[in-house]
Amino acid sequence: MKGEVEDWLKKAKNDLNAAKYNFDGKQYEVAAFLSQQAAEKALKAFYVKKFKKLWKIHDLKILAVELKAPEHIVELAITLNPAYITSRYPGMNVDYKASEVKELIVNAQKVIEWVEKSLLQ
Repeated sequence: MKGEVEDWLKKAKNDLNAAKYNFDGKQYEVAAFLSQQAAEKALKAFYVKKFKKLWKIHDLKILAVELKAPEHIVELAITLNPAYITSRYPGMNVDYKASEVKELIVNAQKVIEWVEKSLLQ
């Protein structure tokens, strides 16, 4: 299990770095999606450690609640959730602003940091 947890966390960090890279390139839709993915993969790392199995779910709020994350992490998960859909499907008419995406990146970073601390406990 340890290797799987590390793999999920590594992917989370890679996605966060890719979100930042795309943000710098003004590819806000991609950066928003990758921010959501970074948080999802981090939460899945913790889920795998805690429950010894992978839960194939994409709703970050449900994942965070199941992990008994503190309320501020659940709130961050809620802010990241929409990017999974709005950035992937045509016709959603979402025009991501730089400030909105920057907040998503920061939120994903905070989720990853919480997961890293939780994995050490």
